[in-house]
Formats: sequence, structure tokens, C-alpha cells
Amino acid sequence: MAPLAVAQLPEQDEEGCKDSQLLTRMRGCKITSCAAKEFDSAEVKMKTADGLEAKVLEGQVEEINFACPPNISQLQIVRNAETALKAVGFVVMTNVMASPTERYLTMHKSQQWLGISTYQSNEFPMYTQTAVLLKAMEQEMQATAEGLGSEIDKSGRVAVYGIQFDTGKAAIKPESEAVLNEIAKLLVERAELKLNIEGHTDNAGVKAANLALSEQRAAAVRAWLAAHGIQSARLTVRGWGDSKPVADNSTEDGRAKNRRVELVKL
Repeated sequence: MAPLAVAQLPEQDEEGCKDSQLLTRMRGCKITSCAAKEFDSAEVKMKTADGLEAKVLEGQVEEINFACPPNISQLQIVRNAETALKAVGFVVMTNVMASPTERYLTMHKSQQWLGISTYQSNEFPMYTQTAVLLKAMEQEMQATAEGLGSEIDKSGRVAVYGIQFDTGKAAIKPESEAVLNEIAKLLVERAELKLNIEGHTDNAGVKAANLALSEQRAAAVRAWLAAHGIQSARLTVRGWGDSKPVADNSTEDGRAKNRRVELVKL
């Protein structure tokens, strides 16, 4: 959401917008726009040896834009936000004056990040408040038998993300049945198809334990399919642990992508 320029200070907040629960606004400032998403990506500024860089975060995102009276300074906005957030345990990651009319503050507390960026519109100081609660996306859409088969035909393999397990365990959770039924449907429709079921984990924990867990999870998928009419002889299993990541393990979303089951055509 791009910040707006103003020719005069609004008399009231943009309809439907309200203050964040994390931080109250500066005195006299009005909300010019706002947006909230249960899962999205947003940028905050981070200072590096090479200057300022955008850090992309994923999770629950809230963005609010403010226009403030001319007697409020950008330093005043940033300093107030920093002091208030420090008081409740936030840590400063970046606090920098990028230009005479731009300041950036980035802070976080555990999985909660908050960025303040200031700029100028005519005589009015403006600021954007971006809050991101880091979390993995909840998977709601499931692949169909047709979609799984199409990807296997194209590349010989397909990653499946709808099969859920408790942390550190190999028991399949009930909400996994929708996608497992689609895998079974594919195998029924293609009686000649044989698959290697491969388990993958993120890099949390001990490598040896991850390797064993990934194979146990792959075996649990084979057992489920066998219990639902698929011949075990058509299915082999292999665990790779955390040795074949497809995303960055330093982020929650990346770790979620790495925790997967892959179906590989034999």
C-alpha cells in the first residue's frame, strides 16, 4: 500500500481505520489509509554494511499511514515509537536517518516486528507503521489427483504440503485425509504408477533424528495408502531429513516449505 501525499491535514481518520493494538499514534495525527491481512508479505528497513536494505517478512500484516501536524517532527515520531516499544520489550534492529526527510525505525520482540518509516508531504510530516507477526501460511487449498498427476508427468515428482504431522512425530493428523485421498485416487486411476514417497524436514533439531523422522513420516503415508486399498508393492519410502531444503530455514515460512512429502515416479 503506497503512502499518500496530502495538501492539508485530514479532519478525521480514513473510514474503517483505527489505531494498532501495538502502538498508539502521535498526538494530532490522522490516519490516511490502512490495510490488514491475515497472511501477506511486507518490508521493513535494515541497516547493513552496504547501507539500507529491505527485509521481507511474511505473516499477519497490518499497515497504517498517518499524516501529522506541521509542528510534529519526524525525529519526535521515531523517538516516541522507540521509547514506547522498548518499554514493552522490543529491541531496536535499525534506527537511521536516511535523508533530511526520511527516517526508518525497525524493532522486534520475538515473532512480532514493527517498522516506522517517515517522510514529508508539503509541510506535513507523514509516517507509515508496518507490523508483521511472523507465522507460516495456513494451507487451505489442496492439490487434486489431476494436478498431482500432471506435475509428476511434467517433472517426475511433486511436493505435497497438505499432509500434516505433529512436531517431532510421524502420526498423520486427521486434516491430512483430503490430500491423501487425492493421492489414493491418482494411484487408483493410474494402475501402472509406482511411487517413491520421500519425507523431508526443516533443520530444527538433530540431523540424525530428522533423518529418522522423515523416513518414519514417509512410511506412515505408505501405510495410510495401503490401508486404503493401494498395494504396498507399488510404494517405496525414503527419508532425506533436512538435507534437501527448497527454502530458507531461517524463516518460519521457509521451514514450513521444507517440511514436506514428495512423490517421485519410479
